[in-house]
Amino acid sequence: MLSISKRSAVEPFHAMDILAEATRRRQAGKPVISMAVGQPGHPAPRAALAAAQAALVAGRIGYTDALGLAALRQGLADDYRDRHGIDVDAGRIMITTGSSAGFNLAFLSLFDVGDAVAIARPGYPAYRSILSALGLIVIEVPVSAETGYTLTPESLEQAQSSAGLRLKGVLLASPANPTGTVTSAAQLKAVYDYCEGHGIALISDEIYHGLTYGAEEASALTIGKQAVVINSFSKYYCMTGWRIGWMVLPEELVRPIECLAQSLYISAPELSQIAAIAALGATEELEHYKESCRANRDFLLRRLPELGLPLLSPMDGAFYAYVDATRYTNDSMAFAKRMLAEIDVATTPGMDFDPVDGHLALRLSYAGTMAEMIEATDRLAGWLG
Repeated sequence: MLSISKRSAVEPFHAMDILAEATRRRQAGKPVISMAVGQPGHPAPRAALAAAQAALVAGRIGYTDALGLAALRQGLADDYRDRHGIDVDAGRIMITTGSSAGFNLAFLSLFDVGDAVAIARPGYPAYRSILSALGLIVIEVPVSAETGYTLTPESLEQAQSSAGLRLKGVLLASPANPTGTVTSAAQLKAVYDYCEGHGIALISDEIYHGLTYGAEEASALTIGKQAVVINSFSKYYCMTGWRIGWMVLPEELVRPIECLAQSLYISAPELSQIAAIAALGATEELEHYKESCRANRDFLLRRLPELGLPLLSPMDGAFYAYVDATRYTNDSMAFAKRMLAEIDVATTPGMDFDPVDGHLALRLSYAGTMAEMIEATDRLAGWLG
């Protein structure tokens, strides 16, 4: 019998398990509405699809430089300048196989086995799993109304004191999954300055940038050049299955991460890179999708509390509602499974995001259509009584 490594003993991503069951039910003819997974309900931009089709007709898709196509890296640099007013040297940009590869590369290049890295609780579960699989110590820092639903220098100090460890890294996501929290420029600068002053590496997860609804959207790139910024074409650009993302790196990290990527991934898929170049010019189409998310958000902002599912955090960005389910359950996993089985509405149990209090919470994605939001909440209303 094979001996299984301890590092592989990570918790399952329950959202994906729920999605798999929802897919099986849909294939069996059930009228499933999925609010479980953060996948845009809009296809990739038309220009991206056309560029990919043209590349396939041309016939040769191959490896690229490990750093990615020069045209895409320059296109991203231009986009930062034109849309965000940020000057970024294209030489600091690396194209990755989705943001997931970016996190792997960042963790491997910045930390050694046994180093401690802070993440928010609740937060994206893959952070915890990847860090643990790499032999790193995860310090989960609770966020709440008292901290502005984000990490703060004070909460990081408290977490280190409680754990008896000194941090080597901090990972901050804005907009955040599952809470939808948008960290303001002032809050982000406070964390950036704290990390820089204490020799702590800061990783800024900005994969939901573009999907904010009135809140101040700030990038770590506006503050300084020492943060590692990770972004993706999956969310705002509606290209989840294309597995294409990017990193903006401090200059001293570019070559080490390039060398790691050469061995781990060779390069991001060339076809996806070609499509991504075209997607950068599809702002009008993408903003239309964003407005549909805003309408869904505004609808759920009113409807969910009416159903006895009050919000646990503001819905300022991304496309998630994180709600308190204690009126109906103290076991969000069992509740989500029963909801799917009985009314064919898929949601994600909070245990994915918060191993301490997540049994009392659910995450609902509003990345789909308004018709789906209305039908799903109508079913919930009847089911919950």
